[in-house]
Amino acid sequence: MSAPQVTIKLNDGKEIPALGLGTWQAPEAEVVEAVRYAVAEAGYRHIDGAWAYNNEVSVGKGLAASGVPRSEVYITSKVWGTWHNRVEACLDQSLERLGTDYVDLYLIHWPIAMNPNGNHPVIPTLLDGSRDIAHDWKLTDTWEQMEDILKKGKAKSIGVSNCSQKNLDIILSKAEVVPAVNQLEIHIYNPQHSLLSYMASKGIKAQAYSPLGSTGSPLLKDEVATEIAQKHDVAVADVCLGYLIAKDIIVLAKSVTPSRIASNYTGALTAAKKLTKNDITRLDGLAAAGKQKRFVTPPWPVELGFENWP
Repeated sequence: MSAPQVTIKLNDGKEIPALGLGTWQAPEAEVVEAVRYAVAEAGYRHIDGAWAYNNEVSVGKGLAASGVPRSEVYITSKVWGTWHNRVEACLDQSLERLGTDYVDLYLIHWPIAMNPNGNHPVIPTLLDGSRDIAHDWKLTDTWEQMEDILKKGKAKSIGVSNCSQKNLDIILSKAEVVPAVNQLEIHIYNPQHSLLSYMASKGIKAQAYSPLGSTGSPLLKDEVATEIAQKHDVAVADVCLGYLIAKDIIVLAKSVTPSRIASNYTGALTAAKKLTKNDITRLDGLAAAGKQKRFVTPPWPVELGFENWP
């Protein structure tokens, strides 16, 4: 199925589809059909994944089943914390699982290196149960390896995820290549205005994960978002997604339900066109009015530098 694509230009000149299908926490057994449907029938051309999601084989199968050429689909993966000292090796595993020889975008999943020789390949822990962090590893060394895989063509663009201004400053202090994107939890209750303003000054685009919050999220019941949705005759979810696209933020909407996959796509793009400047201003102010909330708060035993981290 051919569908209109809204794209956003990155600082390296490449275009990224503004709306993508997120696959975090998507059950492996359901991912194949979700990805196939999203690409073949709902019009998506952007799939966001990661080594740590443990479903990249299914993502690859779904892409193959879609019948859409690899060159027409934008694929993202991420290097996990236990692989910060072996970035290319982690990417090679993802490429094999996905069934491709390159990704369009490769990200540092979290700006925190964990013990690669710890007691677990994904979340190594210490005796007290806290995460086993490689405190002596430098984030700039991880970024140097990211630049290497860019030079080799295994990734067309590189970026970061879950980076505060503090961590971006560390990377930029030695970077040859400025990160193309920073993938963050961004939604009407966690707009991260200050960080996004800083990123804009550096030419780094924002990507929003969990744009609708979490299961049973209060975002979909918000009075202001509901009022705006009723005014424009769209769903509240459409308002939440369209709000981000209207702000030039790349949106990653996760679902494995065909009807929701399709409605997220068409609804988000429709709402983005209907929202007025006043609508966006009202939504921008929700967090400051007392509704600030994060839904993704892993127990990292280090300071991340984010505002409003619990």
